[in-house]
Amino acid sequence: MSAAADTLLVEFGCEELPPKSLDRLADAFAAGVAEELAAVGLTDQQTGEPEVFCSPRRLAVRLAGVLARQPDRDEERLGPAVAAAFDENGEPKPAALGFARSCGVELAELERLETDKGVRLALRRSVPGQPLQALIAEILERALSKLPIPKPMRWGASPELFVRPVHWIVAMFGAEGLAGEMFDQPFGTASRGHRFLSPGPVPISHPDTYPETLKAAGVLVDRDERREEIRRQVTAQVESPDQVQLDPELLDEVNNLVEWPSALGGAFDPAFLAVPAEALVSSMQSHLRFFPVRDGDGELTPRFVGVANIESQDPTQVSRGYERVITPRLADARFFWETDLKTPLTEHQQTLAGMVYQKSLGSQWDKVQRVSRLAASLSETLGVNPAAAVAAAELAKTDLLTQMVGEFPDLQGIMGRYYASAQGHPQDVCDAIEQHYLPRFAGDHLPPAGPGQVLALAERIDTLCGIFAAGLKPSGNRDPFALRRTALGLIRIMIEGELDLELRPLIDLGLAGLTDRISDAAESADEVERFIMERLRAYYADQGISTDVFEAVWARKPSRPLDFHQRVTALNAFMEDEAAAALAAANKRIGNLLRKAELEAVPAVDPARFEEQAETALFEALEGVSVSARHAAEERQYDRALAQLATLRPAVDAYFDAVMVMAEDPALRENRLATLARIKAGFDDIADISLLRPAP
Repeated sequence: MSAAADTLLVEFGCEELPPKSLDRLADAFAAGVAEELAAVGLTDQQTGEPEVFCSPRRLAVRLAGVLARQPDRDEERLGPAVAAAFDENGEPKPAALGFARSCGVELAELERLETDKGVRLALRRSVPGQPLQALIAEILERALSKLPIPKPMRWGASPELFVRPVHWIVAMFGAEGLAGEMFDQPFGTASRGHRFLSPGPVPISHPDTYPETLKAAGVLVDRDERREEIRRQVTAQVESPDQVQLDPELLDEVNNLVEWPSALGGAFDPAFLAVPAEALVSSMQSHLRFFPVRDGDGELTPRFVGVANIESQDPTQVSRGYERVITPRLADARFFWETDLKTPLTEHQQTLAGMVYQKSLGSQWDKVQRVSRLAASLSETLGVNPAAAVAAAELAKTDLLTQMVGEFPDLQGIMGRYYASAQGHPQDVCDAIEQHYLPRFAGDHLPPAGPGQVLALAERIDTLCGIFAAGLKPSGNRDPFALRRTALGLIRIMIEGELDLELRPLIDLGLAGLTDRISDAAESADEVERFIMERLRAYYADQGISTDVFEAVWARKPSRPLDFHQRVTALNAFMEDEAAAALAAANKRIGNLLRKAELEAVPAVDPARFEEQAETALFEALEGVSVSARHAAEERQYDRALAQLATLRPAVDAYFDAVMVMAEDPALRENRLATLARIKAGFDDIADISLLRPAP
């Protein structure tokens, strides 16, 4: 680390920040400060990674190895040509005077520089670097301007915008404070402690002591440390750590609501357990940020754990307070459950007819009818009871009209299953109502084979086809109908569920159901198919499969997602074979030769025309593997086909070493090209391996 370098600490203290976006804000703030410092030359190879700190009342970043000032730099600016800068008497023209003025120097300070475009006026000078102190305010302003704040606010007389009102700013370089002002607040060296435990100023002696100093003032400013402390305290409230339902999103939210966590357990009336557990859990988590407790069998118990932002001198009173607030919330859930049971789901179907799904696509009930028809057709293809799939489709959206789902939208499908079961519908129909929403998010489990799986496919096909036909496809970052997630869910069901289905007929079927509303719906088929298959790119990227492998398979345009996946899996494994790189290069060379030759048709290979032993050896090797490799590819045993083709490598290498493919004799040249075309055709049955790049 340079002697002129030290640790920079910046902290913005403000009113309570939104907990669900605090982590994103903190990461963006730290990254923005680091980027702006680098942009002005105040970091080098010795500078460390930015350390992120945050709590409900602060965003902070600490960065070791920041330079005290920019390095000096040489500046060279070229001006107009000398011939255009001076008249015949040597007097300066406006061009010369204007260039000198723009550089902030006298005309006499400019040089004449020989360039490839003639002699030009030039300014060459050494520019001393500015100190961090002179640049820090602008650096912070630019970093803050990049924060992902949907609705920034302004307060007081300050023209600056931020997510919440700012009450203090710490800006330190080593043990020294940096001067400046933002949001009507001067930069200083004093933070603030816990709002109740240590509300006054907390002087920071050095950035290196920042976390420890604030910990002594009742603030765990290291979010990872705070999260683990919450986890430790919450699990300590029960007999076994597995009993607490530690939902990751809730844990993150609670972590961003407290600065000094204090976990306490509580209990509620066991009579509430008559309500579906999911409704009770949703009430505890979304309304109260409590962690539910389950027993050894995973069943919900009448216990919970809450996390306060302060250590109480009387924890019993805090627990009783928790129990007082949870009772009315659970009572509401019980009221919704009991009230909703009084109305059969079938009565909600008529109301769906009055709910607009999308202007061009009609009502929710219109969508239900389209999905029902798709489900009936898919059921026959997949060997599922069509009556169960159609019955589930007609009930699948009715729980949207229940009071419980109105209060807890995340329970749609789940409550539909409970209500349908309580009202006597067949169990496979009840299960399908919930399962058709699966997968709800990336990594979520899939619907099992049966009516639920059929309905999940039908729902997604109708959504994709309908929104595209209505001209509302995603653009850029905008995807209001979550079509990317819908398409990814569709291909996951087909691939991971091992459903060997052609994608295009499903799309055509989905679009055919829209022709009564959108006359040119069928024209969207290519666009929908391309959009769905493009999701595979991200799907495989998440699994660490290279883009080259995806592109090589994409070039063959397999029409079945499962077949696409089988090719990708086999080709990805083939990439580990030492012959892969050489054969990929050979296939690229072969493709170039065939394109250059512009053959109207590739003739059959005539062994009688062979002149080199390498030609005979390659032909015999081809005869030995081409038929079996093709049969393996036809049976979609692509790994076996590639393994057989990989044995051609020695013969291919020897061929290119010994044989002049583009011979002057046309007949000899075409015969040699025909041999190479057979090699390429063998690989083309699987993928275009010429698109594979060798590993660096």
